[in-house]
Amino acid sequence: MPSQTNEQALEAAIQETLSGTTIEKIKEQDPNANIAEESEQYLSGNGYYIGDPDDFDAKYAIDKRRFWSFLEETQNEELEKLQRHGDWKLKILERLDRMINKYGVLQLLKKGLAVDDAHFTLFYQLPLASSSDRVRKLFQNNQFSATRQLRYSVENLREEIDMVLFINGLPIITAELKNHWTGQNAKVHAQKQYKYDRDVRQTLLNFGRCLVHFAVDTDEVYMTTKLNGGNTYFLPFNKGNDNGKGNPVNPDGHKTAYLWEEVLTRKSLANLIQHFVRLDGKAKDPLNTRTLFFPRYHQMDVVREIIDHAGKNGVGQTYLIQHSAGSGKSNSITWAAFQLIETYPQIEGGHGSKGMEKPLFDSVIVVTDRRLLDKQIRENIKDFSEVKNIVAPAYSSRELRESLESGKKIIITTIQKFPFIIEGISDLSDKRFAVVIDEAHSSQSGSAHDKMNQSMGQQAQEEEEEDVQDKIIKAMQARKMRGNASYLAFTATPKNNTLEKFGVKQEDDSFRPFHLYSMKQAIEEGFILDVLANYTTYKSYYEIEKSIEENPLFDSQKAQKKLKAYVESHQQTIDTKAEVILDHFIPNIVNKKKLKGKAKAMVVTQSIVSAIRYYKALSRILEQKGNPFKILIAFSGSKTVDGIEYTEADMNGFGEKDTKDNFDTDEYRILVVANKYLTGFDQPKLTANYVDKKLQGVLAVQALSRLNRSADKLGKKTEDIFILDFFNSTDDIKNSFDPFYTATSLSGATDINVLHEIKETLDETGVYEQEEVELFCEKFFMKEDAQKLSPIIDAAAHRFNTELELEDEDKADFKIKAKQFVKIYGQMAAIMPYEMVTWEKLFWFLKFLIPKLIVKDKDTDNLDELLESVDLSTYGLERTKLNDSIGLDASETDLDPQNPNPRGAHGEKEEDILENIIRNFNERWFQGWEATPDEQRTKFIQLGKHVQAHPDFQTKVADNADKQNSDLALEKIIDEVMRKQRKNELDLYRLYAKDEGFYQAFFDTMKRVVSGSRQKPI
Repeated sequence: MPSQTNEQALEAAIQETLSGTTIEKIKEQDPNANIAEESEQYLSGNGYYIGDPDDFDAKYAIDKRRFWSFLEETQNEELEKLQRHGDWKLKILERLDRMINKYGVLQLLKKGLAVDDAHFTLFYQLPLASSSDRVRKLFQNNQFSATRQLRYSVENLREEIDMVLFINGLPIITAELKNHWTGQNAKVHAQKQYKYDRDVRQTLLNFGRCLVHFAVDTDEVYMTTKLNGGNTYFLPFNKGNDNGKGNPVNPDGHKTAYLWEEVLTRKSLANLIQHFVRLDGKAKDPLNTRTLFFPRYHQMDVVREIIDHAGKNGVGQTYLIQHSAGSGKSNSITWAAFQLIETYPQIEGGHGSKGMEKPLFDSVIVVTDRRLLDKQIRENIKDFSEVKNIVAPAYSSRELRESLESGKKIIITTIQKFPFIIEGISDLSDKRFAVVIDEAHSSQSGSAHDKMNQSMGQQAQEEEEEDVQDKIIKAMQARKMRGNASYLAFTATPKNNTLEKFGVKQEDDSFRPFHLYSMKQAIEEGFILDVLANYTTYKSYYEIEKSIEENPLFDSQKAQKKLKAYVESHQQTIDTKAEVILDHFIPNIVNKKKLKGKAKAMVVTQSIVSAIRYYKALSRILEQKGNPFKILIAFSGSKTVDGIEYTEADMNGFGEKDTKDNFDTDEYRILVVANKYLTGFDQPKLTANYVDKKLQGVLAVQALSRLNRSADKLGKKTEDIFILDFFNSTDDIKNSFDPFYTATSLSGATDINVLHEIKETLDETGVYEQEEVELFCEKFFMKEDAQKLSPIIDAAAHRFNTELELEDEDKADFKIKAKQFVKIYGQMAAIMPYEMVTWEKLFWFLKFLIPKLIVKDKDTDNLDELLESVDLSTYGLERTKLNDSIGLDASETDLDPQNPNPRGAHGEKEEDILENIIRNFNERWFQGWEATPDEQRTKFIQLGKHVQAHPDFQTKVADNADKQNSDLALEKIIDEVMRKQRKNELDLYRLYAKDEGFYQAFFDTMKRVVSGSRQKPI
């Protein structure tokens, strides 16, 4: 007989795993077997009874046999309290039905059912390591069962569901099964059955009556907690395959066998009920308005792996969880935090263990900048725990200290307080901690970055803000990671030093994440959108006009960089780009009513100055267009531009803390930013990003990922997303995203031996004496007055700045190497397997010395002179990539360890005269029109005269107050002039007619030429 490949075969495979045999095998051996009556003898496998469809009561949605059997065997005394009533069974069923309709089955599984003076436990919980033998025996009394082809409808007795799982007679899970070999699958056919062919009015399928509904085939699993007809939303419940969607090949069976072999076992299902499944909202809210959360596979898996690893390996571990945006990190962190406080050692005498009967961790500290996460954790823990008030928010140093010392079970604090956490953990060496770091969502406020910097003795800077990962590691550098704490870092974008600090070291000395849910999988599963699917780049091209006759020498490389920055921040440049932005946003997003008319955009600029200039330029254009919508700006502190001081609050007209909420309203459509809101800002209505800033590495991924949030209610799709990039090439962005698209690993550890070389070089310079280093550290660690430290540092600084008469380049060389020593040693000290006291002492000495070392760059003044020597005479934009889709590399990425090689300031400077710098600059950036700058200028002037001579110019353009009509008239006039001139200017006309980017740039330039000359003829 050939193999069975239909749905029945899949049902039988699941049943055999759960119960140890199948109906088919039993009937084959004994056609007259009464499986329901003799169920005990068929109880094997994973301990599930074989359910009988005839035992199902469709009105109350219970398995009568299992329900009454469980109560009679475990709580007969409670039953006897009610049996004096003639209708006692009906009384219990009516009460059960009423309570499930009001609160859902989850609450009854956890809290039981009270009927008159009787109280029934409906589910005995999975025992903890510290539980008594009685608790262990009670769990064994639970009756798990699985029923095939269950007739669930009281109206249509022919309607069946393929499989339903019960605990003690209460339905927990339903499953519709499909087999690919019959031409049907879970994603289409099983989901369709649930949506359109199953009657959700029937008790079994009412919301809250079951915990989850699975659509299953041999390859994939999907789930939903709420059946709502055609609006039912299914989530994948798959392991992932090759860092993408789906499931890997299973050498021992179907790809989805993990569902019945791993997830649906008695212990696993009990663990899910006790520690994962939760119903949000308040008990007084109508049940149908609440949301039932069942974990996705990777969420369940990461928490279980962390708990298992901690139980086996004890305290003092590090875990790097690389989970992409869209992975549901908030829930994963919540579940992990709660279960860590109930984690017990699995091995006697494990590291940090206080005995098998005591939890591993005294407290779990969650470090986040999301106040919402604080609220969410507190509400979720309340559902899971019988003990109240175990969660303590600690947003001040005092609250943090009190919570640590009083032993609060879960403490929620902010990234800014992280240095104090490290300090507190070290001081409370008799206690054990788990520190969960939600670093991927860094503060939206910008000021949080500044405070974090200040708490570590650094100056807040406008540009190149430190990444949150760097800040966490810097805080950890201050002391060695103590054995009384385990650290769990959740991030979508691990940097090399984060991998080395938190990652799992492999046999080949590389480092990998402890757990991975990749960006690729999140995109393929539809949890986030692909922000690179619709990417357009503009390449700026310029002509810089030399405004002085002399040709002074400048450092060519620095000059080119400074010239580009000068051009890009010029108001004329920003005006041009602002027009391009609105020329796209208004017709393509606003007028097309993307996201049901609620779509928004973000403009990402190079600096606060640029942001302010962009805001003003965009506001001017919008005013000319009749203010179809409003815009906002976001930046920290105050900034003076063109002699006027600006703040975010003044420009927006309300406080900084209100910017996020106001941007969510329909009134505001564009947000202009420099550094704020580039990370950790969840606004699903964002569909366009206009980038005028260098983005690379982690920042590129985080900034552009602001667009990836899905918004199903608004119909947001990948094709709605649009990025217009004035600054970066598609290759730049691809290189930034590739490392984080799948798995990120570190190819090897940093070579710390380079510290020997750096120290030797520093010692030889003679800036400090070894005795000074020793004396400084002695006083510093004895906590002597800072006034006694200053003379030691000042003596060394004086030698460097004056006494040794070092050349400027030698000074720069020393300072760079000193910074390198501090950085590399600081990051390595916490994980070095041995002590190097001399390095430790020099580290502290240099930390205090470096800020006092004065290094002058003589080129700086020269370069300022350079900017005074040139004028911006022409600016245009050329579209180089239009609606390009950037394909990412799906192979796993190895990051190189940070470069340990000693760097210095020495190097050959390439000096060039001003004329050559300007010519090279124009050749590099002014492309597409093969004419010399002089020819270009002449042609613009000539064409401008033809435009002004047109009979309609004065009335329809020059004297027209309506900007939109004026622009349309000017476009028409320029078209006529270009057609007449096409024989004389064939190359120019070809570009004008066929290249949209060139056309736009040409029109903008002509507009400025003729509008700047309206007062006086050209």
